[in-house]
Amino acid sequence: MLSKSRILALRQCRRRLWLEVNRPELRIFAAETRRRFAQGHQLNTVVRQLYPDGVLIDDQVALGAALRLTARHLDRTPDTPLFEATFSKHRILVRADLFTHTAEGFELTEVKSSTRVKPYHLIDCAVQNWVITEAGYPIAKTVLAHIDTRFLYRGNDDYAGLLRHVDVTERLVDLLPEVPEWVAGGLDTLSSHDEPDIRVGPHCNNPFACPFLDHCSPTKTEYPVTLLPGGGRIIRELIEHGVEDVRDIPSERLHKPLHQRVHQATLSGLPYIGPEIGQALGALPYPRYYLDFESVQFVIPRWADTRPYQQLPFQWSCHIESAPDSVRHTDFLHTAVGPPMRACADTLIEALGSEGPIFCYSRYERTVIHQLAARFPDLKSRLHSLAERLFDLLPLIREHYYHPAMKGSYSIKAVLPTVAPDLRYEGLGEVHDGVGAQIAYEELIDDETPDARRAVLVNELKEYCRLDTLAMVRLVQFFDRKAVRSDGWRPPR
Repeated sequence: MLSKSRILALRQCRRRLWLEVNRPELRIFAAETRRRFAQGHQLNTVVRQLYPDGVLIDDQVALGAALRLTARHLDRTPDTPLFEATFSKHRILVRADLFTHTAEGFELTEVKSSTRVKPYHLIDCAVQNWVITEAGYPIAKTVLAHIDTRFLYRGNDDYAGLLRHVDVTERLVDLLPEVPEWVAGGLDTLSSHDEPDIRVGPHCNNPFACPFLDHCSPTKTEYPVTLLPGGGRIIRELIEHGVEDVRDIPSERLHKPLHQRVHQATLSGLPYIGPEIGQALGALPYPRYYLDFESVQFVIPRWADTRPYQQLPFQWSCHIESAPDSVRHTDFLHTAVGPPMRACADTLIEALGSEGPIFCYSRYERTVIHQLAARFPDLKSRLHSLAERLFDLLPLIREHYYHPAMKGSYSIKAVLPTVAPDLRYEGLGEVHDGVGAQIAYEELIDDETPDARRAVLVNELKEYCRLDTLAMVRLVQFFDRKAVRSDGWRPPR
């Protein structure tokens, strides 16, 4: 039997659908994907609170029972909103997030945690609409309810206005006739005993990263052309022409200086270091500060006067270099009850002093500081002064450094081992990236988390954030002392 999610898998790739059914154990879900699933469940809970007279068709009951319960409610109490209303027709099973009956007829509402209507949402709605209509409940109106980022939570569990309801009925007109073809394609794919032979390509990450990507990815080369940063069209063209290894790319095919640096360094096996990087860093005075934030984003706002998906900082780490090789560390992690933003801002102002460059890695820190300034007008001038002192290392390193071991990535996790191999994120525990930090913090502030577990989470969060700023210290120290590579190689211009 097919389902809506399986048809969506088919629309991405026939091979994915086949693997979903026949080899599900090969799936690898990223932490971000798992968190998105959890957020979707939280949103469904809130939506049900917005319709207190609604009835939930529990997805834990057997399929036959769910179908019978849905039919019974629609027959006896059609005006009662149904959650997870279950329908099946033509060997397809669907469950509707919200199904209601109005004066105009049946209304289907699909709820999404995204902030706008996306193309794959319409495919989702078209499948639901077609199956339910074929099952004998013609849909008069289809609505896509998504998060409205303008919503300001005032507290007291009042989430009225959290969702924006968009009528997508007209947008489905051209899609509905295609659904039978998708169904036939899905059933045909699943009838085969052989895994479809489909190569990895741009579709593997559209609309989401496929959980079977590791299984499908070729392992023929250590330097696949897909590592070209921001490659886009050039990567597709190279693959279409049979070029799979960066070292096999004809040099005349690459026109961007960044791609040329990656190509040359990968061919030679040697890093490229431009003199500008050392010159820029050497001109900066002491004391030097190295700052990193961790923040959390809630689909469902938790604290009053916050909005969905706002970046709410709960932690910072700072290494302070008062003179060459004289470094100390300070940090902040909010563990108390309530919102962390004010304490985060106050402690930050106190720690960063009034002069000296503040190193960061990306524009993220600048964004967080400006958002804190907007939230706390009494701290605005002091926070803006901090923002003016920020020095973003990422553009400087991207422009003047590349090591083959980075494999096309300029994340600090990729750059750090090439200059400080003794420091590695792989040695960290549960918290080893930003998503992991958000998950850990949500567990930390959960009232039901035992004290012993909380102590573990505090240590994990502190160690991760500390490594982020120590990494910047080591990067600056390395590049400050190394102005140009020994053989003087420069990228072609």
